[in-house]
Amino acid sequence: MNNYSWLEQKLHKFALSSQFMREVTFDFEINNNFSSSLTGDHIFITGLARAGTTILLNALYKSNVFASLSYADMPFVLAPNLWSKISFKNRDLKLKERAHGDGIKVSTESPEAFEEVFWKTFSDEEYEELEDKFPLYVGAILYKYRKKRYLSKNNQNIKRVESITSIFSNSKILIPFREPINHAYSLLTQHKKFIKDSKDDKFIANYMKWIGHTEFGPNYIPIHHQNLNFHNDLEINHWIEQWYLTYSDTFQSFINKKNVYFISYEKLCLDRDYWFQIQKLAKIEKSYDFEFKESKKDFSLNIDKELKGKALSLYFDLNGLNLI
Repeated sequence: MNNYSWLEQKLHKFALSSQFMREVTFDFEINNNFSSSLTGDHIFITGLARAGTTILLNALYKSNVFASLSYADMPFVLAPNLWSKISFKNRDLKLKERAHGDGIKVSTESPEAFEEVFWKTFSDEEYEELEDKFPLYVGAILYKYRKKRYLSKNNQNIKRVESITSIFSNSKILIPFREPINHAYSLLTQHKKFIKDSKDDKFIANYMKWIGHTEFGPNYIPIHHQNLNFHNDLEINHWIEQWYLTYSDTFQSFINKKNVYFISYEKLCLDRDYWFQIQKLAKIEKSYDFEFKESKKDFSLNIDKELKGKALSLYFDLNGLNLI
């Protein structure tokens, strides 16, 4: 799973583990006077992990309309332009299955969710300071990739929908959701897998901590952690409850919010016209196909009936929403 050399591991630690180093590299980057991006028609993909956020990211990125952080920007993701000048890393276009073991293949040119490093670094800042810094950061990414529109996939942004829509009022927030029982099973499976893998390789846990990956695995932090009925994160009911609380709260808060859209994972995989609607929503002028494959497992676990009923009811409500 860990394909990093000893030197690469040390470089990641140097660049990502230190708050001071992250702030210094960011300051150096923005002092190059990149234009702040306030008015761009950007796309922000967020929601629970395993909801199809990565495949939607890859599909939209294929349009060649957007700039996004990629594996090539690691580990200095807060200074992509600086790193591109001093990096000796060769472009590796060979596709390899990512660590999740879910069939999604990536190369150094593939987009990925490293934006959380920014939010982690400046989490203690006042909103007014973030309101200034985040557009500068987006502007630096746009400058590197010579694009006008930014594409983000960050599951943690589900907690920042209000802030992002306030900073980028012309942008769109896409929130993928998935049938809750299969979604919860996928989260549980990945959670156990990464806990096991991190016991065999300590770098995995450190890497996930440095990039702010707390959605599952050894550094797991529940999005909702108060007044829970199911605390055990090694059982599926915990993950179904997290699904219900997350999407219920988001649904109630943003159902009538301009530029916030709920995206059905199942429709995306099974309905070609639905994908074309998303392209229209994203203002992609030339339509194109993309291969989506639904992941669905048969399993037998002890699931709380009342919780299952609430989650499925919410899922049907979300699935009944129109995109346009």
